Amino acid sequence: SVVSMPSNAAEMMVEGEFNRFYIRGLCSRAIESGFVLLEVYRAKAVMDPRPESLARIGARLRADALLRDLRESIGVDTALGVPSGPGSGLSVRLPR
Repeated sequence: SVVSMPSNAAEMMVEGEFNRFYIRGLCSRAIESGFVLLEVYRAKAVMDPRPESLARIGARLRADALLRDLRESIGVDTALGVPSGPGSGLSVRLPR
């Protein structure tokens, strides 16, 4: 059967995977530097943000738990919800 895909499907996949690897690297850096928490923020502007994504902005997550979650959750869905799916625009940063 033929599956309908958005014209930017490859770009969305690449951005999502890059973000997952970026978050894993930032978690490792945070742990090595003594940071316990990372802050969820909007890293990419989106036209129509999902309510569940908006609710996560500003949340603080333990770097060790997030790193473990990303390592154990292969694919899109993670237990902690970050990143929160293709095109969400959410990532994490060191707290300000």
